[in-house]
Amino acid sequence: MKKTLGALALLGASALVLAGCSTGGDAGSTGSEGAEIRVWLVGTDTPQEARDYLKTTFEEENPGSTLVIEEQQWTGLVDKLTTSLSSNDSPDVVEMGNTQAPAFTSSGALLDIEDIKKELGGDDLLPGFVEAGSWDGKLYAAPYYSGARVVFYNTAMYDQAGVTVPATLDDYVSNGLTLAQALPGVSGVYFPGKDWYNALPFIWENGGEIAVKKGDKWDAQLSDDASVKGLEQVQTLMTQASLAPKDGDEADGWVPFRTEQAATYSAPSWAYWSIVADEDKQPTAVAETTGYFALPGMKEGSTAQVFAGGSNVGVAAKSQNPDLAKKALEIMLSDDYQTILAKAGLVPALTSLGDEVAAATPELAQVIAAAAANAKLTPASPNWADVEAQGIMQDLFVNIANGGDVKSLAQDADEQIEAILNG
Repeated sequence: MKKTLGALALLGASALVLAGCSTGGDAGSTGSEGAEIRVWLVGTDTPQEARDYLKTTFEEENPGSTLVIEEQQWTGLVDKLTTSLSSNDSPDVVEMGNTQAPAFTSSGALLDIEDIKKELGGDDLLPGFVEAGSWDGKLYAAPYYSGARVVFYNTAMYDQAGVTVPATLDDYVSNGLTLAQALPGVSGVYFPGKDWYNALPFIWENGGEIAVKKGDKWDAQLSDDASVKGLEQVQTLMTQASLAPKDGDEADGWVPFRTEQAATYSAPSWAYWSIVADEDKQPTAVAETTGYFALPGMKEGSTAQVFAGGSNVGVAAKSQNPDLAKKALEIMLSDDYQTILAKAGLVPALTSLGDEVAAATPELAQVIAAAAANAKLTPASPNWADVEAQGIMQDLFVNIANGGDVKSLAQDADEQIEAILNG
């Protein structure tokens, strides 16, 4: 799912370094009393309650051992994981974006955890994330959490501009333009240039794709006519309906929305809590005027295919205490831990806990469910993380946001994507 910069040039070398390490640490290592287990969590999505539960439960169940959580950042994560997982100072348990997982499952950087798949949830695990975390029929990175994107809107601003919740994707674009014209200084739709996650539905809903596999080769299709139609809709919103930075990313996008500088904002479902309450958990100016809907598709009454963000989590192949690391992973996939994530607004890795996702109203819960049901992933290639790491999608949309020729930019992106996926 997630945000990443850097490059994966080291992965090939890492695979060689890690060859033969799939059992984790020294041969026959089972961990020892007094060991320290290092868990890498990325960003701030995992709530403090879950972190505390993981540490306390692990240390109670494994007397003499300690668990340390080390928070990492999404920016540059691929590079850092590539280097750290191949070193002799590897962390034990690591979180990674769902779109990054195939790069590490296929390189030998993660431990084969197929033997504990049942304990982690088995058939109850999110299927798309199981696929992203599997390689050659074995599980290496378990699902951690998911979150489909929903659209938040300022009901007062919509009333002022005379627009209603859109029935189609064309209506969504039209609304954005009307809102921007009626409300000077306000983004009709907040859409920063690097936000390629929110651009993908426009490609998919117009019948396009990023890339599809044909035989043994990947065929990038951003420059196909169907994809270009979607990209042109994105350009319309970015250039005529959004005041977001043309070179900005999607981080903290709730800030302009909750400060009434944006009328519409598409984000993962858990962003709701950052919209209606500030860092001190006090109600914001838009707490009473925030509405929500699932992004509509091209046909009236349909829901758009949106990007399924989220994370996978695995055990490092070079963990010196693989058995203890597996125990930590089992806690992270337990009902109690996953329920804490759900209560924080994240879609849990266990499908049976889907009803536990925190929502202010039953209506919001329905919107989240509708969006999640139609969510889609990026191309399932081990090399896809390198496309993200090199910033190809980000660069494409920054250039689109700056008014570049869509067809030409898409052709350039296709060439770069094919070179990487077929490399």
